[in-house]
Amino acid sequence: MVSQVPLEAPPEGFGSDDLPIPDETSISGYIPDTDSSIQTLEKIRKRAKELANEGVDVVIQTSIVDQDDWAESWKNFFHVTKITDKIVVKPTWREFTPNADDIVIELDPGMAFGTGTHPTTAMCVQLIEKYLKYEDRFLDVGTGSGILMIAAAKLGASYLIGVDTDEIAVQVASENLLKNIIASNLFDVKKGTLEQYISEFNSLKFDLIAANIIAEVLIEIMADIKACLKTGGTVILSGIIKERTDKVTAALERHGFTISEIMSDGEWIAIAAKK
Repeated sequence: MVSQVPLEAPPEGFGSDDLPIPDETSISGYIPDTDSSIQTLEKIRKRAKELANEGVDVVIQTSIVDQDDWAESWKNFFHVTKITDKIVVKPTWREFTPNADDIVIELDPGMAFGTGTHPTTAMCVQLIEKYLKYEDRFLDVGTGSGILMIAAAKLGASYLIGVDTDEIAVQVASENLLKNIIASNLFDVKKGTLEQYISEFNSLKFDLIAANIIAEVLIEIMADIKACLKTGGTVILSGIIKERTDKVTAALERHGFTISEIMSDGEWIAIAAKK
């Protein structure tokens, strides 16, 4: 399910041409056409009516789409994208001849978040390139397609762990890492929350942690991030709407972090901070 806030569209990138930007905040979701679909829709309608008590007007629209078309049509809008001076994201189905110094990330995101064309992901990659040091240990919270893990690996990280609550993301990220010739003994992608793996990571501190989620979740897991990060290590936070920047920076400072850099792209913010 995807929440669409009527922000200005990026000049180029995935999804900018396939659906119009909504005039109002909207949520788009896909429900499999099964015997229980009607019951599921009724539950959604019932819960939506409850929002009226909060002063929210809800209009529900449904349509039937062809599953094969829906699953493949998005690929038409995902092209080779240069994120930094040397890091290039290449869809696995596109042809591309790299320059000698290009670092190419082969990616098939499938239904997982993270193509590199969205500002939140692109800024994460840019900050990873800037702050990651050779043989750093890297942790990605909210792994999605695995693009940040792949970028870290190709920039010299010695060991990578990704955590995501979505089973599809865990599978997609693992497949993408292998497609990029990253040895299976150098990474691990786990299903679950960061909190669930704190005890496992207790003896394994990370030099660099990236979390591209949303501001509310970043604030909620700040203590867990701190627990996993080496003293002197850097955390990169993204997925932050500009108006929530102060809340995130305040949470960082409360937990003893020092802000190193705040990067912006349109309505989105990414922050690098040191423990």
